[in-house]
Amino acid sequence: MTSPFQKISDVFRPRYNVNFSIEKPDGSILLTLTGSEGVAVKRYISADQWRDQQQLQRLITSLQVSLAIERGEQLPQRMSHGGLQPAPV
Repeated sequence: MTSPFQKISDVFRPRYNVNFSIEKPDGSILLTLTGSEGVAVKRYISADQWRDQQQLQRLITSLQVSLAIERGEQLPQRMSHGGLQPAPV
């Protein structure tokens, strides 16, 4: 089984440098994605999110959508009109 941190790294590299920092005693992790223009995303990931595969996939999809919007990209059809479907990892 692939670690949740490896899954996240695999999705966002090589476009972004991926950094995880232990931030809180409750097991939350700070995820930082840094691109050529600086920090693209900083997001806390709760222990529940990184331990549960469904929640982890929703987090990854949410980050992909947010980053695509920030870059001004058009969302794939499967992600538009409220029909978010997670990208395969």
